[in-house]
Amino acid sequence: MLTRNKLTVRYRVLALAIGCWGILSGEVFSQIAYEDIWSNAVFYENKENPTVQKIAFTGRFQGESYWFDSDQGDADDSTWRRLRGGFKNTVFDVWTFHFEGDFNLNNDASYNRLTDAYISRKLNDGATVKIGKQSAGFTLGGATSSKSLITMQRNNLSNNMWFTAEYFTGISVSGPTEEGYFYKVGLFSNDPNGEFSHWDASFFGLFSVGKDHADQVGIDKAEVRFDYVYNDEDPRANTRNFGQVASIVTQWEDGNWGLWTDLSYGKGYRSQSDMWGLVLMPFYNINDKLQLVFRYTHLDSSDGNGVRLGRYESRILSGRGDKYDEFYAGFNVYFYGHKLKWQTGLQKTRMKDTINDGGELTDGLGLTTGFRISW
Repeated sequence: MLTRNKLTVRYRVLALAIGCWGILSGEVFSQIAYEDIWSNAVFYENKENPTVQKIAFTGRFQGESYWFDSDQGDADDSTWRRLRGGFKNTVFDVWTFHFEGDFNLNNDASYNRLTDAYISRKLNDGATVKIGKQSAGFTLGGATSSKSLITMQRNNLSNNMWFTAEYFTGISVSGPTEEGYFYKVGLFSNDPNGEFSHWDASFFGLFSVGKDHADQVGIDKAEVRFDYVYNDEDPRANTRNFGQVASIVTQWEDGNWGLWTDLSYGKGYRSQSDMWGLVLMPFYNINDKLQLVFRYTHLDSSDGNGVRLGRYESRILSGRGDKYDEFYAGFNVYFYGHKLKWQTGLQKTRMKDTINDGGELTDGLGLTTGFRISW
């Protein structure tokens, strides 16, 4: 029987081998082969049927290995990052039923919670109303599905200010306007129930509006979006301890080049101090299979111990600081777009505690590599 250490080593070797093979070969199967494989996730589709138009499987399967080393220690392991599955059905042309669960493959595929569990209806003006448990996205990273991330993890600005539980019970309306704007307005329960909320805690409201100025600027994409969240304080809330969060998110793309940015401010409550942060994420598409990504993240809290470290750095050091900087460089291999990809990222992280003791909490280097599959 293989021990965990041997399995970990074999998984890492396989991870790097597949990633390198993808870069060198450019593709594993033909595009038609991928389309045939993914078409099996659609169990039924008939646009002419007046009652049921589509029944499809939806989900994601993600695994990764990480190595992090710092002056405070080190951490490394292989882990199943996400396993989710469910169904998304379209009926009567305008109604959608989406139910999806989250499972922990690191613990015998045990059930964790519901993620998406909502009913939505498309209105005549193009707006969509959702009722039930759904993603409440804001900030650059928080509003991007884990299926579509172009870095291994969301940036640490979103990890600090966005509500990382992500899925909350509530109602939202989103869609385009005749003037070319797009918007989303929502009201959600912020209690910690892993299934449907009982509204045992309080609520938060989300407002987002943006517009693509590509025609005026003369490039492929020039999207500017403003996000605002009001979070009613409650000790039971399953959110970060911010009463208000405001973000200005931009996405600029032209040809093979792109630049995504996020400038955010959070007003903290209880032990959480106020914080502001900046993300700059340029990327370059070498071709339709290979993408290079860079990212700079800065976080600054007004009081000590206001900033938390990212997912894997926090496994080395649980303490917090007041100034955080991260440099990330990575590449993505797209075998079948975001539905099948291999991602690798190298990051340099530094966090200081200048207010309390003036010391440096951590200065480290990390490497993460893994695959992402979604339907």
